Amino acid sequence: MSQRADDGSSRERILEAATRLFAERGYDATSTRAIAEAVGLNIATVAYHVGGKPDLYRAVMRRAHLAQRDVATAALDQLRACGSSVDETRAALLGFVDTYLSFCLGHPEIPALWMRRWLSEGPELAEIETEFAGPLVAEVADGIRTVLDRAGMGAGVDIEMLVFTIVWTTHSFGQAGVIDPAGRRRGPHDLPALDRFRHHLHTVATGVLEHGARAH
Repeated sequence: MSQRADDGSSRERILEAATRLFAERGYDATSTRAIAEAVGLNIATVAYHVGGKPDLYRAVMRRAHLAQRDVATAALDQLRACGSSVDETRAALLGFVDTYLSFCLGHPEIPALWMRRWLSEGPELAEIETEFAGPLVAEVADGIRTVLDRAGMGAGVDIEMLVFTIVWTTHSFGQAGVIDPAGRRRGPHDLPALDRFRHHLHTVATGVLEHGARAH
């Protein structure tokens, strides 16, 4: 194996371990030493591949963002390709919601990373929101607004807040699930709970649009 290939493998293992630990513990509670130990390397080797802890965290969040962006961009392309009728647009929008839900459930570490940031961890790294979260939310909201306008839907609706609502609820359900009347936690692996949540998410999305139309 060449040195360059080995370097790439080591860096990837570091990023994977850092992603897991930052998601589980948060930025402040995760040390570079813990990440190094998780991959069987010393701190100097970790620093060689990814720099210091802030650099490593930025790399982890950039990696998570790119995965999110790729899924959101592909889903937006599908949404834009739908027919212009109300029924077709509504179905395509719910398809977009389902795609994001599936992504979050398939990559639980990514919602966990963002939820940690919602708790104001790593506040000195505010450029992560500026470079990653803000522009992506704006792009998604603009894309959805364009498609809804084409179908004559969603007049008066704050689409950006609708996007945030979908993100907040999807991330929270994926990480914490719901509590049933007996006090048992029902997470995304509980299929009835997942079906119930998906139906509720659909109801929220369509309900916001219908309410906005009536209010307008």
